Amino acid sequence: MRHTQYSHIPYPLLIVILAMVGLFALTQGAYSISWKEVLLSSINDIDKQILMTVRLPRLLMAILVGAALAVSGALMQALFRNPLADPGLLGVSSGASVFVGILIVINPFSGGLPLWAQSYMQSIAAFLGAVLTCWLIFQLSKHKGQVSVLHLLLAGIAINALSGSATGLLTYLSNDEQLRALTFWAMGNLGGARWQQVAVVASILLPLLCYVWRQSKNLNLLLLGEEEARYLGLDVETFKVKLIAVVALCVGVTVAFTGLIGFIGLMVPHLIRMMFGADNRIVIPCSALLGASLLTSADTLARILVIPAELPVGLVTSLLGGPFFLWLLLKNIRATN
Repeated sequence: MRHTQYSHIPYPLLIVILAMVGLFALTQGAYSISWKEVLLSSINDIDKQILMTVRLPRLLMAILVGAALAVSGALMQALFRNPLADPGLLGVSSGASVFVGILIVINPFSGGLPLWAQSYMQSIAAFLGAVLTCWLIFQLSKHKGQVSVLHLLLAGIAINALSGSATGLLTYLSNDEQLRALTFWAMGNLGGARWQQVAVVASILLPLLCYVWRQSKNLNLLLLGEEEARYLGLDVETFKVKLIAVVALCVGVTVAFTGLIGFIGLMVPHLIRMMFGADNRIVIPCSALLGASLLTSADTLARILVIPAELPVGLVTSLLGGPFFLWLLLKNIRATN
């Protein structure tokens, strides 16, 4: 009855929230622009230049990345059937970041490829790191043929530690310019978003998000358990491989272009399930919308809290997500006692 009651409610509400948050993001910053002028398209040339070259591509990047991270979290939670699963906590983001860090420090393609091709090389490197990490997590978390939550968290802790050590080594080996790039990238930042980067990210993430939405029914079958899903005609092993590839590609692309942004994939799907139930036909699109709104809000806060400077958006999401994770962990502990 819960799905029947709420299935028609969330989409307009979440779309309105995203529109309001997006409008606020366009008008706020070190240089404020009137929201009335934006809505009425009566802005002057200077304001138009700021909107079109800086704020609008940054807003679109936040929407794409927030949606991708939230959907990736929903996929991992469906795959492991655990609300604590998240690309950041399990080390997928860290694994992807190591490969991008190697590309930044070693930089074997410097000057040999055009800018758009170098952007795709970062995505490929991050994708390879995310795929390898997902595969390791999946193998290490198995216990007697089943995914163990304890092994899952332990594997994530170990991979995060190893990735942190590798990133530290890369930092030690880097020069001043590479060190600056590694530092800002590791904390997560949307400030470098330009139309060219947005086009690359959109060309990869939008088809993936559409594919995941189409797989919502199969995700519901997987929540019933692997044996039940097989009886209902789902090729479970092939489907899990596809899910891992989608998560790896989503995380790889976001890490490549915006750095490490944590906790979006943990918070958003859990909040959606609390409000609207566990039906993935609702969870997936609503997670995308709420994830886009949450990251846009966090990025706006990062820009206005310390004007004229700005905070890395990854720090803001960590400040929000850390207490949320502790609350979720305590909630699960009390539920098992």
